[in-house]
Amino acid sequence: MKHRFRDIEHLLRLAGLFAAGIVVFVIVRSAFVPAGFGTLGHFRPGAIDDIAALPVAYAGQSACADCHGDIVDLRAKARHKAIACESCHGALAKHAADPAALTPTKPQAKPLCVRCHAARTGKPAQYPSVDIKDHAGDADCLACHKPHDPRPSFAE
Repeated sequence: MKHRFRDIEHLLRLAGLFAAGIVVFVIVRSAFVPAGFGTLGHFRPGAIDDIAALPVAYAGQSACADCHGDIVDLRAKARHKAIACESCHGALAKHAADPAALTPTKPQAKPLCVRCHAARTGKPAQYPSVDIKDHAGDADCLACHKPHDPRPSFAE
């Protein structure tokens, strides 16, 4: 019976290390986790006010449609109709508020098109994707495709 608990010192050291680890975890957690975290799920309540205080950057699809109805009509028949204007042209709230304040830049087609249409593993088979080098070589996408209605220009 005497030898049954001869290694209890090792167990006590392990338990002490485990308890110290828990204490350190609680102290570090209290230092880094904001107050109120978890009251709204996995968020902190102050984040809502922080985000609301940020300036508005995106105008939204309806603001673009107010002035650019011809493009909206063109896109309504095309595959890109569900893509928001600002996905390609960037945040344009300043332009929508005052068109003279900000002139939108025309995006470079090839890097923009490749972002969605480059052939990658895991894309659905029906999604239009291409190997850019085999498909167009060094040519620009706009040589054959219109950005708002991307069907090949020669397939009217």
